[in-house]
Amino acid sequence: MPRRSRNFSTAAPLGRCLRQGGFIVRLTSPSVCLLAALALTVPLAACDVFQGRQDVGEYVDDSAITNNIRAKYIEDPTVHFGDVGVTTLNGNVRLSGRVNSDRERARAAQVAYSVKGVRSVSNEIIVR
Repeated sequence: MPRRSRNFSTAAPLGRCLRQGGFIVRLTSPSVCLLAALALTVPLAACDVFQGRQDVGEYVDDSAITNNIRAKYIEDPTVHFGDVGVTTLNGNVRLSGRVNSDRERARAAQVAYSVKGVRSVSNEIIVR
């Protein structure tokens, strides 16, 4: 029985190949580069910094405002803010989620207003 010869001339060097699901893909191929570029571009396109709504400094400030509001919610022993979401864009805070009473809803907005850098608060919290 004759031996079957293998043609290795088209195989890329092992260091530049990835064997995945029975297919060999060259890591330097244009399709892999395009896929990697798209994978990185899509999350960045959704970011406010890359959509021109904020510069990097404003984004950092908004993150600090959001974190400060959340920290104050944790420190407040009088109410439970576990189901309250906080988002900030250019100093404008949006509160969402659910609380148990109108008092907790009002307190959530009051706490948000007390944080330095907050310009406005949109209270979209729903009372259960």
